[in-house]
Amino acid sequence: MKKSIAILIMALVAVSVFAGGAKDSSAKDSRPTIRLITDATGIDDKSFNAAAWRGILAFYGDTWENQTGRGELYNVVTCQTQDKYVPTLKQASDEGYDLICVTGFTFADALSEVAPLYPDQKYMIVDVDWVNLPNVMQFTFAEHEGSYLVGVAAALKAQADGIKNPKFGFIGGVPGAVITKFEVGYIQGLRSVIPNAQVVDYYANDWGKPELAKAQAKNWFDSGVYVIYSAAGGTGNGTIAQAKEYRSQGKNVWAIGVDSDQYEEGLFTTGKSAVLTSMLKRVESSTLYALKSVESKSFASKVIVLDMKADGIGYSERNQELGAENIKKINAVKKDIIDGKVKVYATYKDALAAGVVPAGLGAKDN
Repeated sequence: MKKSIAILIMALVAVSVFAGGAKDSSAKDSRPTIRLITDATGIDDKSFNAAAWRGILAFYGDTWENQTGRGELYNVVTCQTQDKYVPTLKQASDEGYDLICVTGFTFADALSEVAPLYPDQKYMIVDVDWVNLPNVMQFTFAEHEGSYLVGVAAALKAQADGIKNPKFGFIGGVPGAVITKFEVGYIQGLRSVIPNAQVVDYYANDWGKPELAKAQAKNWFDSGVYVIYSAAGGTGNGTIAQAKEYRSQGKNVWAIGVDSDQYEEGLFTTGKSAVLTSMLKRVESSTLYALKSVESKSFASKVIVLDMKADGIGYSERNQELGAENIKKINAVKKDIIDGKVKVYATYKDALAAGVVPAGLGAKDN
């Protein structure tokens, strides 16, 4: 009996030692924690929010396929409607994350309401420079510069294909100063190559309705529009879907992607994509920057502008059908923008006054 008790005690001790060892080996990670809060399109939008998420994954050394720190170090919540923004921000603030990130100007009012209630909580917002609070870091991008490049790309491709009097389209999500930079930059790029290029535009007033963009793209392609550039979040995926459908049928039409490289979204057969190029808005640079600043205790209330010179903006060269000669010309323009030799207007008012965009667009500066 005594022998049995001794064996039992030894077993309990062994379990205790093992448990203690396991606890020691899983010491708390010292890296900062973050909660990403997105609009209804979520991180699967393959565009803006997906880019923000990639920056978070990169900071922790994770990948899209291997998100080992999710739930403990970082996480995401998607707000299906805007009335959820304030309560979601409050809940995240109560949970004690080191950094809370919101993506897009539609969060500006909610953040302005919540951030003062939690003065010790650090926040970051992308695409906003007017939430001037002591605990908010803001990021903006020179979208007009990258959009200029894809406009140049579209016009050069039209010329290379021998398209006479080509028409170009632009589809926006919710109109405002940010999306205006995409549209006016694109048109300036188009008209730098084809001075009287015909342009049509359409605003879906939504970030998550691809069916609206698909229907508009079909109408435009059927009426002779050659390229459509969309800056509309998940809505813009409808443009790519329609371009894929038509290119698979042999029709010579193109989509231009935005924020992330959407080449793969346009694949309709091996090595063939309906996405001619994408305007790369490296939103991942903002989330990575903010997390590093929290980690280094250098977080501050400031506006950080990620332009082409800072490598915050670019374009994709992935589609071989864009052509090596065209890429060479586009890169020369890129250098001229960085060097200040080419001026790209960021507002509709200024671009209109300079005579580089047409009147009657749906673009708004506020």
